[in-house]
Amino acid sequence: MSEREKLTSRLGFILLSAGCAIGLGNVWRFPYITGQYGGASFVVLYLVFLLLIGVPVMTMEFAIGRAGKINIAGAYRKLEPKNSKWHIAGPFAIAGNYLLLAFYFPITGWLIYYFFSHMTGTFTGADTTQVSSFFSSMLANPAMQIGWMLLALFITAGVTILGLAKGVERITKAMMGLLFLLMAVLAIHSVTLEGAHDGLLFYIKPNLQNLISGSSEAVFAAMGQAFFTLSLGIGAMAIMGSYFNDSRSLTGETGRIIVLDTTVALLSGFIIFPACSAFNIQADSGPSLLFITLPNVFSQMRGGAFWGALFFLAMSFAALTTLITVFENILSYWMDIRKMTRRNAILLNIAIFAVGTLPCIFGFNIWSGIHPLGGSSGIMDFEDFLVSNLLLPLGSLVMIIFCTSRYGWGWKNFIEEADKGAGMKFPKWLRLYVAYILPIIILYVTIQGIWNIFA
Repeated sequence: MSEREKLTSRLGFILLSAGCAIGLGNVWRFPYITGQYGGASFVVLYLVFLLLIGVPVMTMEFAIGRAGKINIAGAYRKLEPKNSKWHIAGPFAIAGNYLLLAFYFPITGWLIYYFFSHMTGTFTGADTTQVSSFFSSMLANPAMQIGWMLLALFITAGVTILGLAKGVERITKAMMGLLFLLMAVLAIHSVTLEGAHDGLLFYIKPNLQNLISGSSEAVFAAMGQAFFTLSLGIGAMAIMGSYFNDSRSLTGETGRIIVLDTTVALLSGFIIFPACSAFNIQADSGPSLLFITLPNVFSQMRGGAFWGALFFLAMSFAALTTLITVFENILSYWMDIRKMTRRNAILLNIAIFAVGTLPCIFGFNIWSGIHPLGGSSGIMDFEDFLVSNLLLPLGSLVMIIFCTSRYGWGWKNFIEEADKGAGMKFPKWLRLYVAYILPIIILYVTIQGIWNIFA
């Protein structure tokens, strides 16, 4: 049997894990939710819940992966007590990866399309109506969407075919470096725009009264954003743990990854709020923020074609790092469990996603009359609901119980694995919180999220 691939460096582990976590939740969802729920006051709540939820759950997922030295489906089977059924959760986690990428590939295609459109000056001088019409025309054209989706798919496949170290690790590290550089440049440009002052204050100066009397909706939104932004519960982090050695403890590495993830989210706010303030445009416009509101800002900005292209290049890198790492998790399932070669696993999954992304694409045109969740929701909304409101939180809940229950892998085994190597150790006094309080929080997030959708 050939030796399983490993990451070549600690930096590779940190950046790949951060690359998986950093995605549209940071650069798209975080800014518009921050705009809707009070700016800096919401950011404070978000950071608190990131610490309370993100750190323990991510550490547990890493520990399961590193102890199992295999993908999440195999790790449950390897670590579970004899005659138990924890391994049933494995296929659901892998299904979550497929569902996530079923709508992530099309959205990444949109981002790449917008990058090239800004490069060619398509939005220069465009007004709000023209920008909105551009987005609507793209959604109404399935052939165009399929073409750009396939480009995102082939880029992802092209990186992963090179292998874990030479492809996934090396290229994701480069993309992450460029992402941070681009976002830093864009943030500096935005905060120095004339008229950016009010937007900057809205973002960085918390209102203590608003913070104390924050609505339950804002608290829930901050809790949900902190939970979902890290892509926990479907094994995408476990696979990174399985490739990592025992030289460093997992709690400290989790902290570093969450800091990187949070830095990108915060930078996106420094780009968006000052720029929108400078041009008198509301930044709480919901999901249309990325594809209508911001192109409208860039169309009015001096050198807008350049800055718009730079912004959507950064967004493309953020999305592609998620695609590459989650796709690698899927490949590991076929290689570890099904014993396929990397090449054959990639060819199989190119075919699966070439077909599997079509419902999402068709949901905006030829199948636009299908509303699985009722109202105006489409197929993409339904796929996002299944992943974000069911598979991610429930998958995380299973991991927590697995790591803390004597009927699962157990607290002792989890602590031993998490604390291997140099670095910060997992606080043992948190056991009561992790075993009993955190599951209640996650159940609340799940039930409230489902209630909000159907109410």
